[in-house]
Amino acid sequence: MLVQSYILFLKRGYIINRHFQDFVLYTTGATAITSEAVIQTLWSGYGEIVRLELEGSDLSSVVLKYIVLPDDADQSEHPRGWNTARSHARKVNSYDVEMRWYRDWSAQCSEGCRVAHCYAATADGHEHVIVLEDLDAAGFPVRYADLELDGVKLCLAWLAHFHATFMGVKPEGLWQTGSYWHLATRPDELAAMAEGDLKRAAAAIDERLNSCAFQTLIHGDAKVANFCFSADGQAVAAVDFQYVGGGCGMKDVAYFMGSCLSEQQCEHWQETLLDYYFDALKRALDEQGKSLEWALLKEEWTSLFAFAWADFYRFLVGWMPTHHKINPYSQRLSTEVIAKLNAE
Repeated sequence: MLVQSYILFLKRGYIINRHFQDFVLYTTGATAITSEAVIQTLWSGYGEIVRLELEGSDLSSVVLKYIVLPDDADQSEHPRGWNTARSHARKVNSYDVEMRWYRDWSAQCSEGCRVAHCYAATADGHEHVIVLEDLDAAGFPVRYADLELDGVKLCLAWLAHFHATFMGVKPEGLWQTGSYWHLATRPDELAAMAEGDLKRAAAAIDERLNSCAFQTLIHGDAKVANFCFSADGQAVAAVDFQYVGGGCGMKDVAYFMGSCLSEQQCEHWQETLLDYYFDALKRALDEQGKSLEWALLKEEWTSLFAFAWADFYRFLVGWMPTHHKINPYSQRLSTEVIAKLNAE
């Protein structure tokens, strides 16, 4: 036990500096940090997510997102080799965005789009710390790699409530265009694509999504791995808001479906799941007393589902052409989008 020294040696050799250790103790009212457990290493080795057990606090534990930014891209370890100056700058900005999200925005989320409570967030040079509620201890200890239909619907309901909550707001301090794959931040991956219809249509697809009339905040990385489930499978919360920002809700919906369903399931359940999402969105908007032209929103966003799918598919083709999500379903939706653009 390293209680007296307050020094936590993390899996990759990071040491949480004394300033941050004291910050956690002050924030939580704890007298000591009694143990630590690394939950995961951040993408490209930019830090750790750590569960801290506390003593002398009303909180038995917290989760610390501890970010250690390298000086430049050469010191990062991207698993696909995309450790460029541009990718480094994007990740640095993403952590600034996440701190602002938890500090300035997250408290607006209701139980319908449950997120971890943020106790505090601070930065010191190249190090950032976000002190978060331990969702495992709060009743969301289960994680899944794929889902049955009921689980998919549960997460789509979360997305619907999230999109309803932030419908029409300006993404102040967040990404102006949410999602980690949006075209303006991915010119390297676009350049890596083979010449063809999808590459030529990339800007038009991006523009169609960005210029839609009904804008909200999107999670931006709404994959199944970023959802935490209750033990009975009846409730869900979400984590990882590095790429939260403005956009069309279909970007979250399409990306989420692709993260947890097979190609065949996407094909079979597409209409059922879109109907479920829109029903949940309408209920959430009504519950929040938000008056808007529902028929126009549903018509616009329904038409943009294929655009959102094609947009992420465009990213994958450039980023990792052997990815398993590059499949006939994705190709068909992209072909439909390109045909629609050509017809116009």
